[in-house]
Amino acid sequence: MTARADNAQDDRVLRFEDPFDPAPAESFVSTDKSIRPMISPDSSVSMQAAIAKYEYIVRRGGWQPIAAGSRMSIGSRGDRVIMLRDRLAITGDLREVSGEADKYDVNLEQAVRAFQLRVGLNANGVVDDRTLDELNVPAEIRLRTLQANLPRIIKLSQDLGGKYVVVNIPAAEVEAVEDDHVYSRHVAIVGKDDRQTPEISSSITQLNFNPYWTVPVSIVRKDLLPKLREDPGYLQQMNMRVYQGFNGPEVDPATIDWNADIAEDTYLFRQEPGRINSMGSVKINFPNEHAVYLHDTPSKSLFAQATRLFSSGCVRVDKVHVLTEWLLRGQEEWDRTRIDQVAASGERIDVNLKQPVPLRMVYLTAWAKSDGTISFRPDIYRQDGTDLAQVAVPVAE
Repeated sequence: MTARADNAQDDRVLRFEDPFDPAPAESFVSTDKSIRPMISPDSSVSMQAAIAKYEYIVRRGGWQPIAAGSRMSIGSRGDRVIMLRDRLAITGDLREVSGEADKYDVNLEQAVRAFQLRVGLNANGVVDDRTLDELNVPAEIRLRTLQANLPRIIKLSQDLGGKYVVVNIPAAEVEAVEDDHVYSRHVAIVGKDDRQTPEISSSITQLNFNPYWTVPVSIVRKDLLPKLREDPGYLQQMNMRVYQGFNGPEVDPATIDWNADIAEDTYLFRQEPGRINSMGSVKINFPNEHAVYLHDTPSKSLFAQATRLFSSGCVRVDKVHVLTEWLLRGQEEWDRTRIDQVAASGERIDVNLKQPVPLRMVYLTAWAKSDGTISFRPDIYRQDGTDLAQVAVPVAE
């Protein structure tokens, strides 16, 4: 990372320009105690209420799909606008009924934005193709998704403690939670479909500032060795050094025939700290059998993507030093100024947390909050069961 580091002033900007939770594609710091976390001790009660609501909707016939057509926004008119109003009224996103039924007005725009936030879309109030697809997911499938997530919620909401971190993998979001409200929420990048981020229950115990990156064997096999066969100078470009296995002597890469049949564990590859280090300015450690961790990244532009499945299993965290400051709060000398200085210096420093912070890396495609908000995300790793469209949904009588 460069001397610029994360901009502390940018990190602390509050992004509350409307009455909703900030958009899923934004990282933010909250002083608003009403911002509720994805997981809290009362989550299972909220989830059961959400299931009851959608069971009622299903018994009443669900909702009719909105016909395909042009984008709808302020000023649009027609039968499709009437269908949109009916659809959003059923789920409670449209609460105020006024004006002309076939006109897309401010109240309808606000309802669309509320819906978009609940399903993880950019809350721009415009019904484009992606928003229409989410609106047209049948009520039966939404109910099945809630039912699939209830056991997860029940398990996850136990023994959280007063201060904890939640990584929701399908949402690609990280929350720092304290005293039952969200202190900060961070956009994240999670594992690709073939390199999935695992579910983990652990505690954060250590921060490594300006870390080395030891390339995992899986990445050596799938990515690094093929790259070196194309371009032997790649190691120098990426500021990497080569060692003869774990704890072995350093090897001059010019002496290695990369086109030979090389086992992926023959050499250990280590990237030095610096501007292009894959860990960025900090690595956040917690004991786990999968050798994954949270970390910074030099590739900030990927945080702006709507779908953020780019990693090899670890979790990249936007505005990471908001999180490190919060984790280190109360430890002498480790305020934000000190963190920024160390990050900018490039100095290798390891810091053990005096009080480990519980971490839950979870797979939630649906969750509900005590204020009645019900959120959905795509089943990116297909863990909710078979094709939901083919699943019969049990509804209580």
